[in-house]
Amino acid sequence: MATRIIVGVALGPAFLAALFFLPPLWLAVLVALIAGAASFELLRATKVAHHNGMYIFTAAAAVAVPVGHGLGYGSWTARAVVLLLMAVIFFLAIRLYGTPGEIRFEHVAVCLFGGTVIPLFLSALVQLKGFDNGQFYVLLPVICAFTTDIGAYFAGVFLGKHRGITQVSPNKSLEGYVGGILSGCLFMLVYGLLVRRFAGIAVELPIMALYGLLGSAITELGDLSFSLIKRQYGVKDYGTLLPGHGGMLDRFDSTTFAAPMLLLLVEILPAF
Repeated sequence: MATRIIVGVALGPAFLAALFFLPPLWLAVLVALIAGAASFELLRATKVAHHNGMYIFTAAAAVAVPVGHGLGYGSWTARAVVLLLMAVIFFLAIRLYGTPGEIRFEHVAVCLFGGTVIPLFLSALVQLKGFDNGQFYVLLPVICAFTTDIGAYFAGVFLGKHRGITQVSPNKSLEGYVGGILSGCLFMLVYGLLVRRFAGIAVELPIMALYGLLGSAITELGDLSFSLIKRQYGVKDYGTLLPGHGGMLDRFDSTTFAAPMLLLLVEILPAF
């Protein structure tokens, strides 16, 4: 636990510096590094064959998508990356079909998911930064993921009675899931009040509560979704890059789902 806290404290200032004090492109670069590492960890965890450059092509695609958003060519970059990665991976699969090193379709699907879907979802952080008052919007999925996780943990420890809701995480309780969602709503309201008080921005608190409700629900789904992958492939963590946390994907699994959800909500119902 101590190592987990130390690493979190060390990474927090780096993220806040990229968010508040550095040009927007720096946030895109940071997200690109996260996405590239996450895609590599996913391929390794799902036992995709490490040959013919599949890891390199997938990680390169994952890096390119957030950078494209940071440069203002997000839509164009995303389409180009999806097409190129799909073409390259299928070309390799066709070329190797019928040989001992043939590439299965499920490995093609994993490469496309890791190289395009994960970075597209994480790129929502870069897009949020581009809104008016974007430095405050981009914290929404981060706060949502963190507070939902903490709330679910403590509610499960002190109130958890109905466990085994899902076999993916049998130790997690219904009370923990509910506590996580309520915690996300509460802290989203607190964050709205802080933005109103210290940034002097008018904040619609009911909309912030909606952010917390839907953001926390999708956060818990994201955590369970990436846990499902680990269970099916028999791995405890996606990696060891972040001591105390596991891999990059272990740390940003729920954020991967929360970021596009909060981006969608901000586009439809801006809170400030």
